[in-house]
This record gives sequence, structure tokens and C-alpha cells, in this order.
Amino acid sequence: MVSVFPNAPDAIGALGRAIASCRICRDSPYGGEAFRLPHEPRPIAWLSSEAPILIAGQAPGLKVHESGLPFNDASGDRLRQWLGVDRETFYDRSRFGIAPMGFCFPGYDVQGHDLPPRRECAPHWRASVMAAMPQVQLVLAIGQYAQTYHLGERRRRTMTETVTHWREFLLSNRPGPRVLPLPHPSWRNTGWLKRNPWFEAEVLPVLRREVSLLIAGNDFPVVG
Repeated sequence: MVSVFPNAPDAIGALGRAIASCRICRDSPYGGEAFRLPHEPRPIAWLSSEAPILIAGQAPGLKVHESGLPFNDASGDRLRQWLGVDRETFYDRSRFGIAPMGFCFPGYDVQGHDLPPRRECAPHWRASVMAAMPQVQLVLAIGQYAQTYHLGERRRRTMTETVTHWREFLLSNRPGPRVLPLPHPSWRNTGWLKRNPWFEAEVLPVLRREVSLLIAGNDFPVVG
């Protein structure tokens, strides 16, 4: 399910419809037929012409794939807790856009874990998605795949090292939206959060202040 803000201009509406009809991972998979998506694609992205914040995740899980609602799962509950917002605010497309690196549920590996985002998706769609939402002021880059794209060569060797340097990215004077790298809010990362208490102590208060200011209409960083 690809959804756009109701007042979106024709260009972003057309992009949303194009994403919704995308079947590249099924019909022209990278690597050939052996890498075909094993189920019917269901691209999930919420585009907005007004949202100041873009949530750049990895790829939908099975529950999200089935419901068509992004972050409609335990990971979403934790993410909303991190952001300090309720479900109504989170799904207000004048406040948040949601565009994962892969729009479709990629399936599971042999261990039963979610596979990485499909390789076809970001090269084909990401630049167009970002160009269609120039009003975005803050990108929340969740997980290594979003961080690799949105931070490029500035990304550190591991996700932990990248998130540790969050101030550097958030305060960057580079053109374009600021980027705040975050770990994935999956409950599988509970151990990571326990091993890295600085994240909840240092990053989450700043994240919540940034979100609160941006959705209230402010456009300046709050980190000193």
C-alpha cells in the first residue's frame, strides 16, 4: 500500500501510484530468476508533500505486509515510544513520511529472520522519492541499509559506530535534510539497547525534542 498525503501535488501522487504498481523484484529480479521475490509484491510507502520528518527504515515485515500499514507491529510500538508520539500523530502524513529502503516484505532466510531489503528497490526509486519531498528537514535513518544510503561515505564501519557519532550527522551543515542514525527498533535489538545505555540516555531525549519542534512547525536544531 502506497499512500500519499491527500493534498499532495500531482507529481508526488503519480510517484506513489508508480511505486504501488512496481513489480521489479518479481518480474526482473537482480541476479536472475533464482532471486525472484517468492510472493506477490505489496509496496508500502507513505509519501507526503508536507511532512518535515522522513522515517527511512529497512523493509516491511510480514505483519506490515499483511496489513499494509507501516510500522504496524512491535517495532513500530517501540519506535513511537522513542519518538514520543502516539499512533495518531505517527500516522499523520503532514508530520511524518515513511519510505523504507525496500518497499516490499523480502521474505525470511533459513534461520527465520527477515531478509535484507530487496536490491532492486533503492537504485530504482530512492532518488525520486527524495526529490519528491524537498520539504523534509530530518531523516531518521533506521538500520545499516538506510544509513548506508543517507550517510554515504560518512557512515562508520558498523551500525553501532555510526549511531555513536550521531551528533556529527545531526549537526552537519551539508545541503539537504539532517540525518539522525538510529538502530532498528526491533525487539531483537533489546540486547543491544542494554549494552548501549547511552542511546536511551543521550540520543532519545534529543530525538524527542527534535520531533516535537519539527511537527510543531519549527525548523532549527536543538543540539548544543
